[in-house]
Amino acid sequence: MLAGSYNSLLVLFSLLVAILASYTGLDMAGRISTSQGRAAFGWLVGGACAMGTGIWSMHFVGMLAFSLPISLGYDLAITVLSLLIAIASSAFALWLVGQNELPVSRLICGAVLMGAGVAGMHYTGMAALRMTPGIRYIPPLFILSVVIAILASGAALWIAFRLRRHSPLVRPMRAGAAVVMGLAIVAMHYTGMAAAQFPLGSVCGAVHEGVNAGWLALVIIVATLAVLGIALIISVLDLRLEARTAILAVSLAEANRELTYLALHDALTKLPNRVLLEDRLDRAIQSADREHGRFALMFMDLDGFKAVNDACGHHVGDLLLVEVAQRIGVTVRSQDTIARVGGDEFVLLAEVVEPADAATLADKVLAVIREPFQLAGRELRVSTSIGIAMYPGNGSHRADLLINADAAMYHAKALGRNTYCFFEASMNANVHEQLQLVQDLLAAVGRGQLVLQYQPKFTAPNGPAIGVEALVRWRHPTRGLIAPDQFIPLAEKTGLILPIGEWVLDEACRQIAAWRNTGLQDLTMAVNLSALQFRHASLIRIVRETLARHALEPSCLMLEITESTAMHDVDASLRILEQLHDMGVRISIDDFGTGYSSLLYLKRLPASELKIDRGFIRDLARDTEDAAIVSAIVALGQTLNLNIVAEGVETQAQQEFLTRLGCDSLQGFLLGHPMSADDLIDALSLDGVRGGRPANEAGMGMAPVVGQVG
Repeated sequence: MLAGSYNSLLVLFSLLVAILASYTGLDMAGRISTSQGRAAFGWLVGGACAMGTGIWSMHFVGMLAFSLPISLGYDLAITVLSLLIAIASSAFALWLVGQNELPVSRLICGAVLMGAGVAGMHYTGMAALRMTPGIRYIPPLFILSVVIAILASGAALWIAFRLRRHSPLVRPMRAGAAVVMGLAIVAMHYTGMAAAQFPLGSVCGAVHEGVNAGWLALVIIVATLAVLGIALIISVLDLRLEARTAILAVSLAEANRELTYLALHDALTKLPNRVLLEDRLDRAIQSADREHGRFALMFMDLDGFKAVNDACGHHVGDLLLVEVAQRIGVTVRSQDTIARVGGDEFVLLAEVVEPADAATLADKVLAVIREPFQLAGRELRVSTSIGIAMYPGNGSHRADLLINADAAMYHAKALGRNTYCFFEASMNANVHEQLQLVQDLLAAVGRGQLVLQYQPKFTAPNGPAIGVEALVRWRHPTRGLIAPDQFIPLAEKTGLILPIGEWVLDEACRQIAAWRNTGLQDLTMAVNLSALQFRHASLIRIVRETLARHALEPSCLMLEITESTAMHDVDASLRILEQLHDMGVRISIDDFGTGYSSLLYLKRLPASELKIDRGFIRDLARDTEDAAIVSAIVALGQTLNLNIVAEGVETQAQQEFLTRLGCDSLQGFLLGHPMSADDLIDALSLDGVRGGRPANEAGMGMAPVVGQVG
């Protein structure tokens, strides 16, 4: 037999290639298990090529390390066939470990098939020598090499399956496993080589026609390192990209959860909002129908909240709402839903057995709200009125239950507040009347049912008239003249105040333009802005476009806002008022003295006028306290260099007293009632607009255009 020998360097290199190929295979198994669809198929193909090339390269480097006393060469076709066998075996192995489960039976079957493939790759590669006479194999060693191939394949499959998931220690564990697998592959190869015997006189048939072993070694080494290196680099880069994508996905999921939370919860109190309440109410109806159960819907409105807001500021009001929400939350059960649906409106959805249970729960809520609140160094007290609608019985749909509970709540307020009231069918008449009024109000502007009346404003004490205030009236086709205090709150609650306010501004500007074209150049027009109008983003644009449409000088328009509106968000109010002032529009602070003002902020407002609220004027002759307040307001206005207007002047005594205090202008029934544009011109031309003249519509001068209803 010919004696063979080994190149130690190439033997070592074959071991390193086997370890690197094993690590690549383990890494590819991990990539396949975490991918889906085309991506998983791509990793399977790429991984099979890389892993198969690595194993095949180890085999051939090991063969190149072996030398005989004769020249050796390798048949190209048979060599390529052995490579294809290695790639096919690797593809099968990667597919197998990519499955969700790897039971023992499948593991044994896979080990046998893969082991046979590895052995087939090895002995096909040996056949590429085309030895004459043929290579003889020692049966025990031949069998041992096949057994080692099967056992190594089984171990490789099991290790790859166990380490395919990413974890903090997966890479060190894969490295250790790659060493064990590499040693097993080398052991199989060199056991197979030891089984080969070459008789004396053997000749290698591929030495002249085949591939020269010298440069084949170099090609295999370079190609193998390139393939395995590229595969690992791509895997690492893809893993990093996947990690970043996972981080982005987590961030996106968190953002979506936060957005969903914000969409379904009140930003201030963190309670469910109307959207989430309606969903839970629908679910409660379905559950009650299915299980023949009952539940109560309680509509709650805080009594005295507006007074706290006006007296202490909106920041204290917000703190109060948060504390109220917390108190109600600890009073009700965890399965109940407490939601905030409006400014100081809360709704409680509670599962009950009998109406008496709802009454007991309502009593508990009333009790906890009555307890004093310690907020911002103040002791505050409020109460609540609760309306209760029961299901079934008080409505079959979500909207009916909400409307009926709301109606019961208003009835509770009418009974004196700080109490609860169960819904009764008789309350529906008022509810439906309000709903119909809203529907009629929707069409009032388009149908020309809204009209303006004008109340003159005089220089104290007796004139002349220096301007008018526009006051809106609704001439309903069937109900007749509807007072502002009946439809303005509805307009504000439904948002209709915006189109109504825009119409009022346009009509008032049209009228003052017509008057000025007839020679009444000294008259100015005052138009009230509701809080919703004042905060609307399009206010500045609407005012500018309206003035331009009627070719009016901005100085002839006076916009009145209430003190509480101006002080709600001082910085935002300043920005809006400064834009109006820069435009040339004059600003009046209406109902002064009824809100909560900081003189530090008040002096920064670009206002030209203060209007003293009529509430201070009504009992002026008898009430020394009101007289002191009016005196202080006049002194404050004079200090700030503002024009002082007193509204609601109805008696000569009030006229004389206000003139004596230093009021610049007076407005009220004594001097002139609200009247139509034609009547106002007639009165001014006769110079006879005085208290002795009968009013066209007595008592209708008490409400301004929008948002100022008692």
